[in-house]
Amino acid sequence: MYTFSSRLKTFSLVLIVLGILGIGYSFLTAPKTIEDVEKILKEEEAAHGGHHGAAAHPDAEATVHDAELTPGEGGHEHTTQELHETVPQGDHAVEHAIHDDRGHMENLEKHVTASHDAEATHADEHHEHLEHVLHQLQNKPWSAVYVAALFFMLLSLGTLAFYAIQNAAQAGWSPVLFRVMEAISAYLIPGAIIVFVLLVLGVLHFHHIFIWMDEEVVANDHLLQGKTGYLNGPFFLIRAALFMGGWILYRQYARKNSLLQDDATDNTYYKKNFKASAGFLVFFIITESIMSWDWIMSVDPHWYSTLFGWYVFASFFVSGITAIAMITLYLKAKGYLEYVNTSHIHDLAKFMFGISVFWTYLWFSQFMLMWYADIPEEVTYFVTRIEQYNLPFFGMVAMNFVFPVLILINTDFKRLSWIVVMAGIVILCGHYLDFYNMIMPATVGDRWFIGAGEIGAILLFLGLFIFVVFTALTKAPLLAKRNPLMEESKHFHY
Repeated sequence: MYTFSSRLKTFSLVLIVLGILGIGYSFLTAPKTIEDVEKILKEEEAAHGGHHGAAAHPDAEATVHDAELTPGEGGHEHTTQELHETVPQGDHAVEHAIHDDRGHMENLEKHVTASHDAEATHADEHHEHLEHVLHQLQNKPWSAVYVAALFFMLLSLGTLAFYAIQNAAQAGWSPVLFRVMEAISAYLIPGAIIVFVLLVLGVLHFHHIFIWMDEEVVANDHLLQGKTGYLNGPFFLIRAALFMGGWILYRQYARKNSLLQDDATDNTYYKKNFKASAGFLVFFIITESIMSWDWIMSVDPHWYSTLFGWYVFASFFVSGITAIAMITLYLKAKGYLEYVNTSHIHDLAKFMFGISVFWTYLWFSQFMLMWYADIPEEVTYFVTRIEQYNLPFFGMVAMNFVFPVLILINTDFKRLSWIVVMAGIVILCGHYLDFYNMIMPATVGDRWFIGAGEIGAILLFLGLFIFVVFTALTKAPLLAKRNPLMEESKHFHY
């Protein structure tokens, strides 16, 4: 039986406290009014040595100034009426001059009106821009919390899917790792509750991560109006509740059968898990795709991709497998999991390598096809990220593909614990960035940066994840001893 060390427990609680402080700071420092935003923008302009607003339009200022001059001040010494009074009748040249002067005055009046209209339009546009930036900066702490909450919840879901695959495939190599998988999947319950609460808060307009929840936006957007049958608050939350409920139900059922199998005299509970796992995988692959559309793709509801469900799956699936490998290595280093050998680690590293390649295949397929077709509603997704998120966008590709492939392609390296841990840390950080790139461009635009909110959210959910997982490890023996494939797993060698 594993004992949750006081040092690790303290570490997880410290992470949670630091995370709460970071998130709290980001909410407190977020701008509350347009005046706050204007102050922030002026500070940014001063820092970059730039000038915007009225100073950026000297021609407009000059036009308005000229338009406000009186005729005498503007170089016209006499008005049209004065010319009529002082010039003899019948002088055609002078009459023509008077006519020209009258036309000039009318044009001047039109110019004044147009200048004032342009000034008013510019003021309206400036106000709209300030409101837009205000919404982006207010979205930033919410988005940081949402990205981290979603990432860790889906990581545990990926682990649960891997666990179900091992049960349904009746894999002989992995039963010694089952209790680690069950412990990681325990985070699915609090993780799903947190994400569901965030979705409810969105429907209640506490945050504006999902723009289609704003009735004013929908009223002025015919494309969103056509999607209201699917993208509406009640149906959105019903789907989320059904998906999360189904995942948690399978997790609890499989965990209960696994524990009961320890003291059973036959394989009844093992067979129940086999059947339940096969059914769950069908449910999972359908609900996972819809979840990807609902919780991630709909933050930018004008954009769509038929590959997106698979792409998101590959991202959190490899993250879940990586978490299994890293926690297994930690427990092994502490003297637990005596039957885990380098062949088990090698197989986990193979999955880390293989799913990383699969993820890259999906990333490139989505990117290449959309970039080549150059359809505006599709390619805008990548244009935004390349122009405004260049470093995290391409950095994420290097972390999720280049690094794992170069390190883990070597068979011998897959057996070295420190290399697997190093590759695992890079993979987990890279896929967090992947989720960051999926959400942030649609919610905060070019106002992104990694600050207290982002770091605090990671620390909070990492601390909560560690606390829940290692608490779950203490609740049952680390070896599912009555699993019929256990002996094969104990003596597994590759």
